[in-house]
Amino acid sequence: MAQDPAAPAIHETDITPASVRPGIDLQINGEHFRHTGDPQMPLLWYLRDVLRLDGTKYGGEHGEGGADLVLVDGKATSAIGVPMGKLADKQVVTVEGLADAKGVLHPLQQAFIDEDAIGCGYCTPGWLIASMDLLNRRKDPSDSDIDTLPNLCRCGCQTRVRSAIKRAAASMKQGAKA
Repeated sequence: MAQDPAAPAIHETDITPASVRPGIDLQINGEHFRHTGDPQMPLLWYLRDVLRLDGTKYGGEHGEGGADLVLVDGKATSAIGVPMGKLADKQVVTVEGLADAKGVLHPLQQAFIDEDAIGCGYCTPGWLIASMDLLNRRKDPSDSDIDTLPNLCRCGCQTRVRSAIKRAAASMKQGAKA
């Protein structure tokens, strides 16, 4: 493409790259992101409004019911309760990040399907994250362990959720032996 003769000549030495904007670097579902906005923005709004990862739900301004849970460095954390400024160099996993790169469901996700533990689905992402946190800590959780999860289901799926968690635990133990 020919340069416009009326335009000033640009030489390579005249080009100065912009410096990298300061921000908060973190990993979300294994991918690097840099947040350059307000450090007080809750992680939930960054996930939903900026990244368009809308699996994590809003459950109230204090994370009531567990619908907004994500894993931060492997621990279940309320995404509405943690500002972006607290996440520098952290690893975040959302419900979208539980399946593998090829889209194969995690055994926990499959167990929720197999046990029909989904109901209306609003609370399901939070149940999956809380259950993942539990299974990371306890390979064979008891009913009382499951009862400590902070999640609420207004559809009444708690019994099926318990069955799904136990099915996933068995599947994960069997997968570890293979």
